[in-house]
Amino acid sequence: MKKNTHPTYQKCKVYHNGEVVMEVGATVPEMHVEVWSGSHPFFTGKRTFVDAAGRVEKFQRKFQGDYFKGKKKK
Repeated sequence: MKKNTHPTYQKCKVYHNGEVVMEVGATVPEMHVEVWSGSHPFFTGKRTFVDAAGRVEKFQRKFQGDYFKGKKKK
């Protein structure tokens, strides 16, 4: 195997809302995540609203007004 072709593997701290939630092995020293298994509704059983980068507002702007009036129903 060639030398110096693979990145270094190190311990990585995973942060969620400023708190360390777990340590894993990775090629970067830290990661910041928006959703992890401890906050995801599937694993917690709680309903939460997650809006990443204003996607809901983007969808609402795109489909507001007379968007569906010109569409034919089959």
